[in-house]
Amino acid sequence: MAIIACSPVAGKFLIPQRHNSTKKGKDKMKPTRVPKNPCFSSGPCAKHPGYSVEELKDTPFGRSHRSKFGKEKLAEAIKRTRDMLGLPDDYLVGIVPASDTGAFEMCMWSMLGCRGVDVLVWESFSKEWATDITKQLKLKDIRVFEAEYGKLPDLKKVDFKNDVVFVWNGTTSGVKVPNGDWIPDNREGLTLCDATSAVFAMDIPYCKLDVITFSWQKVLGGEGAHGMLILSPRAVQRLESYTPTWPLPKIFRLTKGGKLIKEIFEGSTINTPSMLANEDWLAALKWAESIGGLKKLIQRANENLAVFEAFVAKNNWIHFLAETKEIRSNTSVCFKVDLSDEKLKALINTLQEEKAAYDIASYRDAPLGLRIWCGATAEKEDLQCLCEWIEWAYNSVK
Repeated sequence: MAIIACSPVAGKFLIPQRHNSTKKGKDKMKPTRVPKNPCFSSGPCAKHPGYSVEELKDTPFGRSHRSKFGKEKLAEAIKRTRDMLGLPDDYLVGIVPASDTGAFEMCMWSMLGCRGVDVLVWESFSKEWATDITKQLKLKDIRVFEAEYGKLPDLKKVDFKNDVVFVWNGTTSGVKVPNGDWIPDNREGLTLCDATSAVFAMDIPYCKLDVITFSWQKVLGGEGAHGMLILSPRAVQRLESYTPTWPLPKIFRLTKGGKLIKEIFEGSTINTPSMLANEDWLAALKWAESIGGLKKLIQRANENLAVFEAFVAKNNWIHFLAETKEIRSNTSVCFKVDLSDEKLKALINTLQEEKAAYDIASYRDAPLGLRIWCGATAEKEDLQCLCEWIEWAYNSVK
């Protein structure tokens, strides 16, 4: 008999869940509970625990984002983000269009081309940035350092006389850079970092980075379509001293008359933002503040990863895709499973049918396996429950 309930995490969205009661003596290994929130997607990620759409009641519906009230709301999102991350005082934070992709694209197209570029590639999104640089921007003095899924390129080969383009955490491979020690303080070029599944979950030395981008829908479980752009003074200086030879569409323009458009970093966005999504981001930030801020967010992600580490240590048929612990992501965790492709798909489908896990297949360009989000909005108890289901499903399909 299936008992249908609604997850309190899902608030008004009414995500159905099924608690299984099995007949005595039948299917003894099958778990008798499911995660309270079975959403383990790597983007959009799970809402924070206790989330309800009632938290969005102060959204300025029908008001212009250019109005005093609208700009105050956007400026509040910028300030809370800055304060939470503890950014250097002279770094700028702005809300820009088109999620992390838009934020990173606008910086590549606006800043690259005046010196050589080193690009680090070890998963699909970093490969996309390399493709843009080599085939779309068609820059000449380019070096691409590429590693296969599960590995990092040799960071010692990077020449910081060049601009350096990389992701902090490979969302589709579960591989991150171990730290920022490989980035010198006296670098000549800029460091452009796509940090979308790392910000709010990893200890990032922001002073080592000149361009940082991320999206709301990752670590804090916000809504899509908006990107966050963080610029160092060196990045601003590049924008004001270099003009690309190619045309830039309005959505990419960060300068006017050779000067930075500072209003972007004060709450005046390039195009119309969703005030509802902005209010949702504010709700996520307020939740993060309420549990202890950045330190607690990182702690939660690390404790969640530890659940998987214990599970892999106990079972010899599942393995981290990341080759070593120091480069293992604590957000988008990727696994190899000792099953044929057909049986692995059956395992994933079984978990979805049982409402134990949604959206945990590996990314379309990655090796076939599992990719499970365990960032700060995921609950440790739900991940422990999920591990029980994965073990049961494996034994059912193998």
